[in-house]
Order: sequence, then C-alpha cells, then structure tokens
Amino acid sequence: MKDEILCNFWRRYLQKSQQAYCNRPAGETIKALSVCDSSTDMDSEPEQPSLLHFLSVSESDGDLQTDCSYASSVGKVSESTSVCSGSVDGSLYVRKNRKEKLRMSMPMTLSFCYMALLWLKEPMTLSELLRFVVEGHIPYFNAYQHFPEKMKLYGLDLRIFCVESWPVYEEVYNKMVELAAFLDLPRFPDITDNCFLHPDVLCMKYLMEANLPDELHNWTYRVVKKTSMGEADFLTLTPGNKSARKVKYDVLAAAVIVVVLKLLFLLDDHYEWLLSDFSSERKKNNKEGEGGPYFEFKKWYKVIKCTLDVEQKKLDEEKAKYLWKCEKPLFYSVKKKSKILRRRQMVENLQNQFGKLSGSVRPAGRPNPSSFQLSWSEENTDGSCFHGHSLKGILQEKHGLLTAINTDYWLCTDKLCNEKLCGHLAHYREEDFPKSYHFVLRLFSFLLRIQPSSIHEEGYWSHCLKLLCSWPGCVREDMKGMPRCGSRHR
Repeated sequence: MKDEILCNFWRRYLQKSQQAYCNRPAGETIKALSVCDSSTDMDSEPEQPSLLHFLSVSESDGDLQTDCSYASSVGKVSESTSVCSGSVDGSLYVRKNRKEKLRMSMPMTLSFCYMALLWLKEPMTLSELLRFVVEGHIPYFNAYQHFPEKMKLYGLDLRIFCVESWPVYEEVYNKMVELAAFLDLPRFPDITDNCFLHPDVLCMKYLMEANLPDELHNWTYRVVKKTSMGEADFLTLTPGNKSARKVKYDVLAAAVIVVVLKLLFLLDDHYEWLLSDFSSERKKNNKEGEGGPYFEFKKWYKVIKCTLDVEQKKLDEEKAKYLWKCEKPLFYSVKKKSKILRRRQMVENLQNQFGKLSGSVRPAGRPNPSSFQLSWSEENTDGSCFHGHSLKGILQEKHGLLTAINTDYWLCTDKLCNEKLCGHLAHYREEDFPKSYHFVLRLFSFLLRIQPSSIHEEGYWSHCLKLLCSWPGCVREDMKGMPRCGSRHR
C-alpha cells in the first residue's frame, strides 16, 4: 500500500465508492448507503445515532475480552451491543448482493495488485502472481496472522479475511477489468515489443520452460506478426472500451505456441508420430555435427510426460495436505484461549508422529520464488534438453525458405458460441480432441495453473482464425463452413 501507484488506486477506489475522501450529508442512514458505503469515513464525521445503528446490526460476541480503542471515541453504547464485534461496516461487506460486485475482498486485493503491476509493466504475469500466492510467498491465506497487535480481527471481519479456497484466474482477471473501468482509469501504458508482457517475450519464456526448440520462436513471431497480436493498440488495456478484447498475456502466449505446434505437427495422434520417424531417418542421413540434433516430437513427449506426471502429482499432494488453519490460532475469549492452544498442540504432535511413520520430512524452509517451474539444462548428458535441437527434420526448403512439410490444420469445432450469452467462444471437452493436443494443453495449463479450456478458447479466437485464411494450404472458409471436431482440411 506504500507504493505510489497502488496507493493512488486505493484512494480513488475509496472516493469513487464514497467510503472516504468525500462529503456526506449529516445524519445519512444506513439504508441510503450501498454495500461499498460505510461510516468509516472519518472526514465526514457521521452523527452518533448512525454509528450506533451500524454497531447494532453487527454480530456480537459476548465472550470477547479486549481493549477497543474505537469505543472511547464513540462514547457510551448499549449493553446489548458489543463494541468488539468487528469493524463498523463489517456486516455490510459480508452481505451478499449480486448487484454490488466491487466489494472489497481477498480476491479483489489480488485484482488491485495485478492492476498496479500491469500499469507499471512489471515482469510478472497474473498466473505467476497467483502461483506465488498459493506457494505462500504473498500473504493471502490467513493474512491476518501478519497483522500488528492493534489490528486484531473480531466478529464479522474474520469472515472477510478467512479464505479457504484457491484464487481463481478468471475471477481475479475479470474483477481487475471491472475495477479499472469503475475507477475511470485512462489508457494503460503501451505494451511494446520490448516489454515482458509482449507475446514475443512471453513465448520465448514458455518455450524454454516447455523444453521446446529455440527455433520455434521464429514461428511464434510469424504468427504474432501475421495476426497483428503484437501491436500496442491490441495489447494495451483501455478501461471502459467494451469493443476492445481484454488480453490475458500469459494465456495468449501459450495459445500462440499451441497454434504453432498444430501448424507444424498437426497434433492429430497420427501425423506427429510420422514426422518423428521422418525426422529420425533424416538425422541418420545428416552429416554429423551439421545444424545440431533434429527435434523429434516422440522423444520430447516421453521426457515431458514423465516430468509432468511427477510435478502434477507433487502439486496435488501439496494441495491435499494444505492446512487452512493458520499457525497462529485465533481465540475470541480468555476462557477459550487455553482450550484452543491445547488443541493446536495436539494437532502438531499428531502431524509430527504421522510424518515420522510415513518417512516424510518437512522442508526446512520455503524456497525462494522463481519465474520458472521447470528448468532444463543443455549441459545434461541424458539428452533431456531440446532447446538446441533443429527443426530441419520436419521442414522443407522452397524458394530458399524453410517451410512446414505439414499442409493441414484442423479447426476442432463445428460451432462457435456467442461469447456474450454463455461467456465462452469455444467449448472444450477432452474426449472430443486428440490426445496429443490435450497433452500440450495440459502442459501449459500446469505452467499457468489454469484450465486447459482457457488456452483452447484463446487459441481459437478470431485473430488466430485470420491466420488460417492466409496460411499456405488452408482453405478460405466462412464461419459456417468450419469442419467438425477432429476433422481437417487442406
């Protein structure tokens, strides 16, 4: 909150939602306020009856025994109302109302952070931000245990800060877009080709992490160039512009790589294996040391599948073992304090005993956050790194240029949905698509911690379809004539 950009965003939010930095008529009642409105605005100096009304609608806890500095400023309150039942507007924030979507919450806090990162063009994507949250590098789950002593939580405030679910990419992103429009922010700083969030840069990062050849970056660059997805007007967020598509930079980069793999290898559970055999035969006839080893999809698949299965199992186990209760227990009264501490000690003893019996050792400390989840070194002698491999085994030379041997491309749908009605442009079901295609989606969904359907939908979007109309060998068809799932055309 001390950051200049984020602090200004927060102040603007308080003013736009009339929670602070605004003038309010004296004696305004709670019924005239929205969910975002509250009497916490100290500048407006609301009258005492209004404040007492706020306290009366909050849930009280008679066992709470603590000092409440705010009570002295309020004056005398009735005995039936607990001054330590939480913040004055706590009951308003936990009240569910579909019309008021921009209530502050823990996911909204992440939306604020990502909006500030995007404004500053920091080298961090939304998927990385959420991954750092899950890994515990950013206070989110049980964040109140980091609060100072004078900011103890009571009553309804616990329901606001107690989060027992993983942050969802779509929810945080959509809230960020709504928030930027609500604040009437101007056009964000341009995303240029030297910015980390540009598709060319992100494609290079994800190609390295997916252990794919460096030469594929030339092809992703061509796709981005041909579809105009690398232009600043397309990439830059303009709040309030409903006609402009809101770009998810990390998902877009992953979708571009998937499109390139389909263009080169088809990914129909048949052609990519034939290309692997063809590349292997070419490698035998190739002069030793000329152009480096040829890339074979079959070998890459075996290496990545083994690694991905291990990492996915490890991730699933970590999520299953995650303790939602904080290390620093909360107790609401002196009477319950000793009971809660004894129960906590018992849980820790049982965990230690089960850990010794199972042979599992707790990590000494949390590892430092890293932008890469999978690392591949060309120095390994086991041949598990494919960064320096050449694509010449699957390319052919025409007019002095290397082009793809594959001339087919399948569009994997028979109908495009209305995005305004159902929220999706194209739907994805695993059983309707080739296994190789699903494996590639699964790889990038693991790296981004999102659903495979999100990458599928992004790759199917209209700008990528423009590519098919101009790519050599593809038929120019209108939207109604698209082939069904799994089919392909020349």
